[in-house]
Amino acid sequence: MSRATRTLCRSRHDRMIAGVCGGLALRLRWNPVLVRAGFVVLALATFVLPVALAYLVLWLLMPEEGCG
Repeated sequence: MSRATRTLCRSRHDRMIAGVCGGLALRLRWNPVLVRAGFVVLALATFVLPVALAYLVLWLLMPEEGCG
């Protein structure tokens, strides 16, 4: 197992905004498109604000891939 799949970090290669969903998908070994779709569905179900705040927190706390 490579280091990239063991640690939680933002993806440099599979990103739309900040690489948060790509990093989560890499860590969980899921399809990044499904993770992004899950974020959108969850955001719509919770009226956007909680998911947007969670995304911003993850963006700030998750290191970028290859920085550690």
